[in-house]
Formats: sequence, C-alpha cells, structure tokens
Amino acid sequence: MIKIKSVTRSRSKVRIRKKVFGTSEKPRLTVYRSLNQIYLQLIDDTTGNTLLALSSLAKELEGDIKSTKGKIEKSVIVGKALAQKAVEKNIVTAVFDRNGYQYHGRIKAVAEGARAGGLKI
Repeated sequence: MIKIKSVTRSRSKVRIRKKVFGTSEKPRLTVYRSLNQIYLQLIDDTTGNTLLALSSLAKELEGDIKSTKGKIEKSVIVGKALAQKAVEKNIVTAVFDRNGYQYHGRIKAVAEGARAGGLKI
C-alpha cells in the first residue's frame, strides 16, 4: 500500500492536536509551509481566536526577505519577527505546533528563530 504524503501528514496532525492546546497566556504557535512561503499564527484555543499572524509575504518583512538566500533563512526571519511582535503583546511563552510536518528544515528554523526573538517554546 502506497501512503500519500498529505494523508500521512493529516494523521500526524490529528495526533499532535490531541496533545497541544493553547491558552491566552500560552498560545499555540502553528506553522503552515507552502512550497515557497511560510505562515505562522499564535492561536488561543480556549476562545478560538488568532492572537497574531505573520507570513513571509508580510510587507514589513519584504526588505529583509529579499536580501536572504533560501527558504530556511526566510523562515528564521519570519520566526524572529513573530516572536518580537508577541513579546510586544506581552506573550512570552508559546506551545509549538509543527502541524504534522517533521521537525527539521524550515519548521526547525521557525522554532529557532522564534526562540532567538525572545519567545519561549
């Protein structure tokens, strides 16, 4: 039987979401990666609200991202920027939701960038 990547990822995502839950004090940092972009959200699961969202397409990051070479460097920049915005909103800690992706490459770069920006994951 051949496993399709999307099916495998969705099963893994369900298993992760059973354990990972965000509150207003410690929101869930969820990551979505498309082929070329990276999208991050801080979510309060008690109310179902997105507290903060940022992607590699954001206008304020356009200058920084244009000077980078590669998607991993882009992910680090977006992670740092989200962490800095979160600290401004008095969010110091978060729960990392890798969203079914393996923890390497761009996903790992986002987590390391967020930690470098001042967010405790």
